[in-house]
Amino acid sequence: MALGMRRHLRPVAGRRQTDPGHPMLRPFPGLPGPLRRLWCCAALLALLAAPQPAAARPEDGPRVTACTAADAPAGPRLHVAVTGARRVAGNITITVYGPKPERFLASHAYLARQRVPLRTSSAEACFALAEPGIYAVAVYHDENDDHNFNRSLLGLPSEGYGFSNDAPTSVGLPSFDSVRFTVPPGESRMTIRLRY
Repeated sequence: MALGMRRHLRPVAGRRQTDPGHPMLRPFPGLPGPLRRLWCCAALLALLAAPQPAAARPEDGPRVTACTAADAPAGPRLHVAVTGARRVAGNITITVYGPKPERFLASHAYLARQRVPLRTSSAEACFALAEPGIYAVAVYHDENDDHNFNRSLLGLPSEGYGFSNDAPTSVGLPSFDSVRFTVPPGESRMTIRLRY
């Protein structure tokens, strides 16, 4: 009897290792063949389209750091003041983007970001730029300090936000043309009022 059981188990174990149709070797075993292939293709495309780590690359735009950074470039200085916080909690996140419209608000496509702890209803940050040129700024009040721009269940912002030029956002996100500005040589100042 023991010999018969072993002989019965051998083909099943062998089939599992060699038969590509065996349920343990098929991805999405409950789906019919064409649907399974479609899901596999979708999963592969999702992996290929996944954002890559945000390493600073020269083609991303000019180098930008905090003014206090040891390796801060010697170019222009941009001072950004953010006003109108409804609560003194969390931090103000200030993000600087370069001259490429397709990179504005794209995931990990910014040149520099500073998180300023909120001590009053306003905050300020200084950015050292490698060169004068076209830039854009986006800010948000990270009230719960989770480093995410939170939204309600309906997708509406639940934290304050703003953009350079105080660009209007009545219907969706502002265009790059409405937020872009030119930084000249020397010192520049900008004030952005938060919207809730």
